[in-house]
Amino acid sequence: MNGEAARARLALIGSMCIWGTIGLARRFLPVPSGFLSMTRGVLGAAFLLLLLRARGETLSRDAIRANGRLLAVSGALIGCNWILLFEAYRFTTVAIAELCYYMAPVFILLAAPFLLRERLTLRRLLCVAAALIGIALVSGLPAGGADWRGILLGLSAAALYAAIVLLNKRIRGVGAYERTVVQLGVAGMVLIPYVLLTEDVSAAVFTPTVVALLLVVGFVHTGVAYALYFGSMDALPAHTLALLGYLDPVLAVLFSALLLREPMTPLQALGAALILCAAVTAELPEKADDT
Repeated sequence: MNGEAARARLALIGSMCIWGTIGLARRFLPVPSGFLSMTRGVLGAAFLLLLLRARGETLSRDAIRANGRLLAVSGALIGCNWILLFEAYRFTTVAIAELCYYMAPVFILLAAPFLLRERLTLRRLLCVAAALIGIALVSGLPAGGADWRGILLGLSAAALYAAIVLLNKRIRGVGAYERTVVQLGVAGMVLIPYVLLTEDVSAAVFTPTVVALLLVVGFVHTGVAYALYFGSMDALPAHTLALLGYLDPVLAVLFSALLLREPMTPLQALGAALILCAAVTAELPEKADDT
């Protein structure tokens, strides 16, 4: 492995480690989910815009204008996606919320034959079945102890994330950094009226710790993490990006158990393994003889 690829791999792993701790930050932030998502979008967009300027790059206004509708819709969906995920953390454990969220690749597999004209092979069907069984186990359904609020919120966030990925495939001529700056900015702006109309932010207590955590979520979990992630894309093959991306939920599950002391039964652990294995297997290249 050459030096550039090694640095890119470290950058990618760093971004996954950062994203794997966002559930921890949410646990200690007593603010509404819409306000947190709005803050994340605005601060993250500001960080990446400053980074672009520091690198001597500018936004491609013509390309952005040509893709304006897709960027606006996907940006709004990102904001809604964050709200659903942050709410999922409130109603279930960080581990279960993250595992539900990582059903997004399964939703993409199911949508691909209709939207991308891709074949739904036998291997992919088996991945879908394994992931669905995994979700049933993670939810606690066999033991009759499922709290469906957090699970449904996490799955809804996953569905929105899948929609965002599919929309991004239709965006042409806009670089990854530029696209993300616009989408995060739109996410933050769209959520301003939502926060003003639906959330009582004045009831939140903004202690120095809360303010510091808000800045960490905005600048580190969003700005720095996205910068590391996109900075690794050009030097690493797609399958490496996809497979190392699953460090995020794995770390979230570990942090949930070790730091937050959130319980996980053996059946839920089996479900977690099924979901992650199905998602990773779905990312592997298809063989020519797959049917």
